[in-house]
Amino acid sequence: MGLPQPVKLYTPAEYYALERAATYKSDYYKGEIFAMAGGTAVHSLITANVTRELGNGLKGRPCAAYESNLRIRVKATGLRTYPDASVYCGPLEFDPDDSGVQTAMNPTVVFEVLSESTEAYDRGFKAENYRLIESLKAYVLVSQKSPHVEVYERQADGSWNLREYKRLEDSAPIPATGVSLPLAEVYARVEFPPPAFPRDGSGTPPPT
Repeated sequence: MGLPQPVKLYTPAEYYALERAATYKSDYYKGEIFAMAGGTAVHSLITANVTRELGNGLKGRPCAAYESNLRIRVKATGLRTYPDASVYCGPLEFDPDDSGVQTAMNPTVVFEVLSESTEAYDRGFKAENYRLIESLKAYVLVSQKSPHVEVYERQADGSWNLREYKRLEDSAPIPATGVSLPLAEVYARVEFPPPAFPRDGSGTPPPT
């Protein structure tokens, strides 16, 4: 039986050099590099809608919206990752390890559009890291299966409060930005799959 091969570990500088030459995005944590799966057309559409609405709503305000090419470094843990969108209020603080100046460390709000391949990661490990960012006031999870926006807001005592919005006529206020996202615009041109009903007799479809 052969011995297990050791995992190759990379320095942050090596990771950044590889990312600049790569044709796909990867996260970095404790020396390891993890390739991220490509997004679906619906994921891309919702992300574009969110970024557009943020940009329009932030005009004239001291905050700016950024799309997924602006990486984040979580200083407390060293995680480097790509949120689907982010808002920064004030000057960006860049990671000194990134000579390409493409990694910021002081987001005010981060947004993730959930997918089947990343939802557990976005809700679990990634969210745990986001909560350690001192500048972060809120993080927002957006479903692509149905109208559903979850806004997690940092409270004065450091705890996090969840507010959920599930109707297309709802509008989700984003703390610290002065912007409210209408779900009708977040999900503009998105066609949702029909609801699935139980086939075991435990439920009945609504009348037509």
